[in-house]
Amino acid sequence: MRADGARAEAVAADYLERRGLRLLERNYRCRFGEIDLILTDGDTLVFVEVRLRAGSGFGGAGASITRAKQARLIKTARHYLGRRKDSPPCRFDAVLLADPQGRNLEWIRDAFGE
Repeated sequence: MRADGARAEAVAADYLERRGLRLLERNYRCRFGEIDLILTDGDTLVFVEVRLRAGSGFGGAGASITRAKQARLIKTARHYLGRRKDSPPCRFDAVLLADPQGRNLEWIRDAFGE
């Protein structure tokens, strides 16, 4: 399953880069959690959660980004931002995949705010 997750993240990164975003980091980890992808979209820093969920049970991939998960992502993003000298505008996106190959990929910009 871990290989499927890594493949899904690679597919998502490639998809976003083909749409003009620039990849800065993969799998940023700190004590608060992990951010799958960090990219820039122009001047905006984009934190991306990649979700792979084959079935639609329990609401599918999008529903798996709970309030608790969002709070961990926000804390992790703040930790990342604390390491930077600048303070760019930021947003949280989600890339949802039905399979590791990227069929039925859905990109949700500004999936949740702070």
